[in-house]
Amino acid sequence: MMHFDKLKVPAGGEIIKVLNDGSLEVPDAPIIPFIQGDGVGPDIMRATKIVLDGALEKVYSKSRRIHWVEIFAGEKAKKQYGKYLPADTFEAIRAFKVAIKGPLTTPVGGGFRSLNVTLRQELDLYSCVRPCVYIPGVPSPVRNPDSMQVIIFRENTEDVYAGIEWEHDSTEASELRAFLSKKFKIQLRDDASIGLKPISEFGSKRLVRAAIKYAIKHELPSVTLMHKGNIMKFTEGSFKEWGYELAKDEFPNETITEDEVYENHGSQPPVGKVIIKDRIADSMFQQVLTRTGEYSVIATSNLNGDYLSDACAAQVGGLGMAPGANIGDEIALFEATHGTAPKYTNMDKVNPSSLILSGAMMLEHLGWEECAIAIRDAIQATIGDRIVTYDLARLMEGVSPVKTSEYALAIVDRLKY
Repeated sequence: MMHFDKLKVPAGGEIIKVLNDGSLEVPDAPIIPFIQGDGVGPDIMRATKIVLDGALEKVYSKSRRIHWVEIFAGEKAKKQYGKYLPADTFEAIRAFKVAIKGPLTTPVGGGFRSLNVTLRQELDLYSCVRPCVYIPGVPSPVRNPDSMQVIIFRENTEDVYAGIEWEHDSTEASELRAFLSKKFKIQLRDDASIGLKPISEFGSKRLVRAAIKYAIKHELPSVTLMHKGNIMKFTEGSFKEWGYELAKDEFPNETITEDEVYENHGSQPPVGKVIIKDRIADSMFQQVLTRTGEYSVIATSNLNGDYLSDACAAQVGGLGMAPGANIGDEIALFEATHGTAPKYTNMDKVNPSSLILSGAMMLEHLGWEECAIAIRDAIQATIGDRIVTYDLARLMEGVSPVKTSEYALAIVDRLKY
């Protein structure tokens, strides 16, 4: 039995269930929690709900709908509960399995390194999934942005996101420097801060497993393991080795290594096989610019994925056009990938496409693919008609920007079913 301190569960909605095989049993009227977010969060969340509700009504008529329940994090949670991340929020996401959120500002002064990171770690949302796919008409800094069709799976809980570090003048740092010197003959400067970079076999393999499953389900040609194993051989290097091991052990009939393609198949991959390959992190940044079309799914550790996902997003219009999701074994939290942009708070100005596209990802996760496709097509049609918010308008000659809400309504008008 669910019990919440201040939340009210909407009447008529039903709970999404996770079956024994990990798949979802989704009712026609699921309860979906949403977090408005801080700064521009309320503006883009309103726009997103307008588009999602409009798409569901047009595509499914009255047969499917979302029952929204607002949950709280950030500044609004502080006002409601006296804390930035109340227990109700975690319990609601655990109970309802799927949620969506706007951007959050981490409070200054301790308590949390990041509200976003805390949500991911507490709910064990180990895959940060970031599609970077070009929508025609969006201004781009590269010549052939349509070559960018990449889905990045970034490990979400280890590496630098573990947050294990000590300030240079702390007692802990002093003791650790002394221990390293005495035990392992490692000499660090006395003013060195120290951080640990844990990358585990368990964490690496479950991330790569999710990436390979995605590639198989969507009939994508390859999964690339991005790493810095030439330097960090037992963390980044192990991530690569564990990835290859997992593919061989769990997907022997569905995958083939890049070396096997060259050695045994004359460089022509067998039909229906997902190629498993790896690239050094610094080379990968060059590759996604110069040989973009050779990559489809990229699996990588946390910090690498943080950098790469933003770099790829820049090629397709920036973070305002980049959706994202944090997904675990049972729970999925979809989100805007950009910040709160506080100077635009309540101005009905910013581009809501990141969160709208994240909402489309959410519908696909629910198994409502036709509705997700309709939203993406309608966004493309809207931009094709040169109806855009200020961030894109300033890069397009002779275009006047529309408001966030006007952009959302324009998308709904262009929905086809």
